[in-house]
Amino acid sequence: MDKSRIPFAVIGLNYGRWIVDSLLDRDQAGSHFAIAGVCDSDSGRASSMAQKAGVPAMTFEEILADPGIPAVGLFTGPAGRAGLIRQLIRAGKHVMTTKPFERDIQAAKDILREARELGCAVHLNSPEPITPPDLVVIDAWRKTHDLGRPIGCRADTYASYFEDADGTWYDDPASCPVAPVFRIGIYLINDLIRILGEAEAVQVMTSRIRTGRPTPDNAQIGILFRSGAIASVFASLCIDDGQRWSDTLTLNFERGTIYRNVGPLVFGGAESATRLSLLTQKDGTPVTEEIRCPKRSGQYQWEAFHRAINGEEIHTPADTVLSALQVVAAMARAESSGQREPVDGSQGESSSMSSL
Repeated sequence: MDKSRIPFAVIGLNYGRWIVDSLLDRDQAGSHFAIAGVCDSDSGRASSMAQKAGVPAMTFEEILADPGIPAVGLFTGPAGRAGLIRQLIRAGKHVMTTKPFERDIQAAKDILREARELGCAVHLNSPEPITPPDLVVIDAWRKTHDLGRPIGCRADTYASYFEDADGTWYDDPASCPVAPVFRIGIYLINDLIRILGEAEAVQVMTSRIRTGRPTPDNAQIGILFRSGAIASVFASLCIDDGQRWSDTLTLNFERGTIYRNVGPLVFGGAESATRLSLLTQKDGTPVTEEIRCPKRSGQYQWEAFHRAINGEEIHTPADTVLSALQVVAAMARAESSGQREPVDGSQGESSSMSSL
């Protein structure tokens, strides 16, 4: 085995099967990590994936006890995930996991702090440990063109699923509040927090169009930010126009507008490319810019994870993680109450993470 590739086990193969595919591809995660084992509560699924990958099917306890596996991908449901991460980092494992991180805000805060104390990397695909290229460009344009204060944003994302109830956490409103937003719109919430700052209040609207699940498949939330900016996040599991997961943004500032992936992209290419456009004016003369980024927010930063395991100080942005979880908690309350709900404790929680 190439010694520069770190052995990596995958836990949770419903979504984790896509990570296995990435690990088997030397142009993706496999350029930095070598799959060493798989684990799933469904033994048949674990055996099938193990055979495909040419690695053993392992129990969670076997992965914990194996000193030859320093890195683990944890792709179970979000409820109680912090407890599993705690077991992994106390066994000396570095962890790559996915959004949404955890429903329990205090548990998420505690586990991120403990991971840093233990010297273990805990990375997510959203929010990413290193600010992605598209958000770097947005921040640069704000400063270079003196766009002023943020005023508002429309954010959209969608995919096309035909689902039946299966008893998983996707069916449970308590575990999966405002389901389309929680499942695929969380990327946009994380982006908006990085761009617009702390949220103050949330409102929710949902519908069920074709899903067989008891949770909705079409939703929109409104977010009021402490700055006064207002944003909407629309997420649907009912749209197929070849632009799935495009994570569209229209960002309005006092003196200009930035667009991300607004309008058609290369058919089927919205997942891997980002197009940014700027419109402003100077002394009555229009000023425009456009740039394409090969990578965008919401992607797994495998190289950064590899560097962190090898000792580089690259950490998950804990303040963004916790702020997003506070928005999720508020939208869960708003879905239940039908009212605008405050984002509790956002200022105190975010400032308290500055020491992490």
